[in-house]
Order: sequence, then structure tokens, then C-alpha cells
Amino acid sequence: MRKPAVPPRGPLPLPGITLGCDYNPEQWPREVWDADAVLMAEAGIDLVAINIFGWSALETRAGEYTFDDLDAVIDLLHGHGIRVNLGTATSSPPPWLTTRHPEILPVTADGTTRFPGGRQAWCPSSPVFRRHALALVEQVAKRYGQHPGVALWHVSNELGCHNALCYCEVSAEAFRGWLADRYGSIEALNAAWGTSFWSQRYGDFAEIQPPRAALSHRNPSQVLDFHRFSSDELLGYYRAEAEVIRRYATAPVTTNFMVTAHIRNLDYWSWAPHVDVIANDHYLDHRLGDPTAELSFAADLTRGLAGGGPWMLMEQAVGAVNWQPHNLAKSPAQMLRNSLTHVARGADSICFFQWRASPHGAEKFHSALIPHAGTDTVAWRSVLDLSSVLRRLAEVAGSRVVADTALIFSWPSWWAADGDGRPSEAVRYLEQVHAVYNALRELGVTVDIVAPGADLSSYRLVAAPCLYAISDPDAAVLTDYVAGGGHTVVSFFSGIADETDRIRLGGYPGAFRDLLGITVEEFCPLTPGTAITLTSGEKAGLWSERLRLTTAEALACYRDGPLPGVPAITRNTFGAGTSRYIATALEADALRHVLREAADDAGVTPTEPCDDGSVEVVRRADGDRRYVFVINHGTDDIELPANGHELVEDRPVAGMLRVPGGQVRVVREVGAR
Repeated sequence: MRKPAVPPRGPLPLPGITLGCDYNPEQWPREVWDADAVLMAEAGIDLVAINIFGWSALETRAGEYTFDDLDAVIDLLHGHGIRVNLGTATSSPPPWLTTRHPEILPVTADGTTRFPGGRQAWCPSSPVFRRHALALVEQVAKRYGQHPGVALWHVSNELGCHNALCYCEVSAEAFRGWLADRYGSIEALNAAWGTSFWSQRYGDFAEIQPPRAALSHRNPSQVLDFHRFSSDELLGYYRAEAEVIRRYATAPVTTNFMVTAHIRNLDYWSWAPHVDVIANDHYLDHRLGDPTAELSFAADLTRGLAGGGPWMLMEQAVGAVNWQPHNLAKSPAQMLRNSLTHVARGADSICFFQWRASPHGAEKFHSALIPHAGTDTVAWRSVLDLSSVLRRLAEVAGSRVVADTALIFSWPSWWAADGDGRPSEAVRYLEQVHAVYNALRELGVTVDIVAPGADLSSYRLVAAPCLYAISDPDAAVLTDYVAGGGHTVVSFFSGIADETDRIRLGGYPGAFRDLLGITVEEFCPLTPGTAITLTSGEKAGLWSERLRLTTAEALACYRDGPLPGVPAITRNTFGAGTSRYIATALEADALRHVLREAADDAGVTPTEPCDDGSVEVVRRADGDRRYVFVINHGTDDIELPANGHELVEDRPVAGMLRVPGGQVRVVREVGAR
């Protein structure tokens, strides 16, 4: 099933680089509101998200609405020249609703109910929840649809963060309907799911259940389709809210995506065409080996969802979050670097959760623009500094990131490749994607992240890491691209299955055998920690393959391990282009070497290589406007050739740009206006 193309994106609702935040006035007495509005104006806040969790304050009992406080807050902010990103208040149901209708509560795979007390205590398929939620949305949209202070509409909040997968009976019935629409007949479903295995053949859609907890591995095709269904179900909910809003309002409608390493349940490629403004929430995840590199990846993927156009960072943290095992604070320099990394990679709006740190609740230790200690703090002064920098960068807004390399990213491959019964549980889709992305980033190669099947004609090089599940039409796009003169690097566990998770027979890597000029007879995974050496002297681990060449040549073979002498890295001429295949998990240096050769052959022009990732150089341009962002994550000062005007310090640069350790510089290049 083809996804709709991502439409072109225009400018964001406000000019320049927007500075914004979440605000929860319902948590504070009215006397604080006036002071907050004054401080927001002082800080240069352009956009404030409100009414995100306002349901219980707006609808105190079923059908009884109270808008006095929300009226006052919107008018107060508007009076101070601050625009509103107005939430629909539906992200968490009020206690009266879950008490009256406990059937809306979500159910996990083991059949247990999840109760109120946290957030998102609702089933995405529940018609009862939807009826009450849309009634509230209509009241809010009708009242504020033409308010001049409302610049943007914010549907719910982080949809699917906690409740994406619900296994209740209501969800089961909705899943059956979704399957009937997708397959048309029970025979087609049986063929797609391979139900002849383990006596799972269905005689009627009514026999199908969600993939609830079982005594053994569950049907992988059923699990994959349940992920698709769940993503579509929440998208349908988003679209229902947006439809109500658009009856009364003309301001754009959005919701905050969660493009991040620990959230994987929504296929945002299918969501993006239905969202007026692409917005993302991103927090540094210190559980990862390199959280800064993951930030850059998430920013590039969000830009891909925006079709290369401007996008919003809807949430980030000034300092620490509250939900990781170790919630690390940020220095002011790190906060500035994080913020400008998003800008460098296409964000024209930088917003924070939250304005004022809460004195109670589950997020009371989450950082804020105004911390518990107040405004005589390093955190507050760092916000003022960021605001000044963003004002000086206003002219960058509307320009686009310059990239001639693409990386194909697939949520269904993520779901399927990490499923049960795989050759190695140590092979995780996102880790392999990050490895290739990080190597390119360290080489100074800026990438666009694209969906399977996306147009590749403008790219010199395309990377396809661990692209496990892919349809024939989407695979053909990559094959045709290379045949026409393109260059690609494909890594192991790619092209193995079709979109139903059915293995392609005849030898791996299935969809890409001809493109790569190889046939893999057998996977030979390695236990974690086992190292192997290639004939090139490079190190690898985790994975090996019994591979034979058809039209490709071997660039390196295994020197030791289970397959000495078998090719491990190959290159193939295919049509007018070139493909490379990596049949093992190379160490970082070795992976950079392979990708550097591929980039050189493809004519990719890197910005500024930095093998340890401590320096990022990214370019944005629009016609004769050209900007170069230099982000120094290291402690040592660096110098790079540059000519033009540096915007962070507002001074001319001639010949050489010096960037102190931990700092960011942005140069409007000479000749650009």
C-alpha cells in the first residue's frame, strides 16, 4: 500500500525563528498569570501552547463547560503580543468520564486494564471517548476559531505515547474492520499472514483477535498489521479532531510527533500529509551511547516528514527531564547547542516544555524556563540569551537544508525487524540505522531522511540500512535509481521480506539480489562481544553471512570467524550506477571508511569531516541566501575557512572562523543577503 506523498510546506505561522513554550495556567493562581505574561514578553516568547491538559478544567461535568479562565489567559497573552498554540484539551480524559465510562480504558496485551492516575487513559478505538472528546473540541473551536490571538491549533498531545496499542474488545472489532478493508477477503488475509503455519487458518474475520500475549511467539504478520492498524487508528482520531477544528478556524492544525529513539508505534510517513505544520517533541536520551547524534538524526527525520520544509520543535528541555533513570542537567552552552542544532537541520520554531516548573504532579522535577528557584537563575538567563540569538537568526527562516545524500527509514521495518523469532535479538533496527547515520554525520555528510518509495532522483548517494521489510514497488524505486546512475550502500538484513513480512525465496537479500549482485545462502550471527577481522584489517561483529558473488566484486572478506574467505563487503556495477553491500556490523572506523569511499565515488561533497562527531557543519540555503552552521560539541576551539557575516556574535568574518569549544556560530556567507 503506497503512502501519500508529503506535500510541500510553506512558512510557519509566525515569521522568523519562533521561540515558544508550554504553559499550564490552570496549575497557578490568577495573580501569577499577569506576572508570567510580562516575563514572557521580556523573554521574547512568540508562541505559547495552552489548554493541552485542560479537559477537567473546561468540562467539569458532562456537557457543562466553563471558559472564563481560558478566555482570560488567551486575551492576556494576546494583549502582550504573544500568539497562542491552542490545544484541544483532549489528551487525557477527566475523572468523571472514566468513572462513568470505564469501558474507554486501554487494555494491554496480557488482558489487564490500565487505570486513570497517569495520562492517556483511553482506548484509541473507543467511540465513547471519541464522542465526548469531539464534543469538547467543537466547543473550543467554535469559541476561539476566529480569535486573533490563535496562530495554531494543537490536537491532543503526543498521541500514542502511552496508549498506542490497545487490545480491548472494542479495539479487536476495529482491527477486524481494518483488516477487512485492507485485504478484502479472508482468503487474501490467510495468504498474507501465512496462516497455514501452526494451524492458524481463519474462516471468517470474526475469528481474528489482536495479537494478545500468547504462550509462544505470535504470528509476525499479524503483529506487523496490528502496528499498522494502531497507527492508522490514532491518525483517524487526529483527523477527526482536525475536521472539527477546520469547520470554525482557518489557522493551521498540528499535533506533536515523537520522533525519538524510545517511541516507535506510529508510522509518521503516513501521518505527515494530514498535518498542516510538522512538529516534533525531542529530549536528549542519556540512555543512548551518543544522545547528541540521536538529536541530529531526529531533527533530520522530522525535516524529512516536512518534505524538506520548515518544521517546529514543539518541545525540548531547558535542562533535565524527569523520566530517565539519570536526569542530567544541561549547561547553558549545551542548551544553546541543542537548540541551534535543530535550527541548523530545518526547525524554524524552538519551543520548550515548560514555562514554569510545576510544584506538584509527575513532572514536578522536569526543568522549565522558570525553574523552582525563579528568575535569578542560570536557567532563566540562558533563555534570555537564546532568545537574543534567535532574533539575530531570524533571516534564516524559510531557507532549506542542503543535502545530496539520502537515508531510507521505515517504521514497518523497525516493527518487523525487531519482532520475535529473528536470527539475532542483538540486531536492533534503530541501532543499525543510527550506526550508518552517525558514520555519515562524522564524515560531514548531511542527509535527508526519506520514506521507502520516495523520489531519489536529486541525490548522489542513498543509504539503506537494515531495510528488512519493503514492498516490491518501493524496492524498485531504489533499483531504478541505481540503474539510472545513482549510488547506494545497503547494509545487512535488508530486502529480506515483503510488506506482509513474508520471506522472499531464492536467497537473501531478496528484493536487492540483482541490484547488489550477490546471493546470501545463510545468516551466521555472532554472539554479542565476539569480534571478527576482515582481510582489509577492519573489525566487525554481531553478524556474518554465507555470501556468494554473482556480478559483484569483493572489497573485503572475513579473515576469521565462522566464514573465513567469504565476502563481507561488496561492490556491484548495476546499469549506470554502483551499489555496495555490507554483510556484517562494522566497527565505527571501518563503517566510516566504506561510506567515505561510497561518498567519494558518488561525488558527495562533505561539509567538515570530524571522525568523533564533535563538530557539526550544516548548510541552509534559499536562492541567494546561504548560511553555514558550525556546532562545536567539543572542548577545544576550532577554526574553519569562512567569509561573510557571523550572526550569533553579529560580526563580519573574513578568511577564517573561530568557534570556541562548546559554542555555535552561524555565518551568512559572502554574497548572500
